[in-house]
Amino acid sequence: MRAEARRLTLAARDGRTGSPVIDLGRARDARRLRDAQARSAQVLDANKRALARLFQSGAIYSRAGTRLARELLAAHQSLVRAAELLARLGQRPAAESRVADEVYEEIQALLARASALGARSEGIVARR
Repeated sequence: MRAEARRLTLAARDGRTGSPVIDLGRARDARRLRDAQARSAQVLDANKRALARLFQSGAIYSRAGTRLARELLAAHQSLVRAAELLARLGQRPAAESRVADEVYEEIQALLARASALGARSEGIVARR
């Protein structure tokens, strides 16, 4: 009995209060943000590589290559804007879920479009 009382006083004296509480909503939002930022960075890098391949192969000087390069540049601008949106979303302490969902949907659409353009550039470069 005396040892139990002594243990309790040691725990109280050390300031131990129990297990920490983890907010799963915040953890889920943080993971969603990290995943979106990583995906955005990957697509942005792929977009840059596609533009570089168009220039290096000389396909940029064809009609189809010029059109694709223009679309890739527009997609690049959109991806930069998406990265800025993600940065702003990360700075908000508690983002409204409706606003965050709209931003994520817009970013997913931009990423899908940029990925499709990158795949299309592969076909044009391969034909050369």
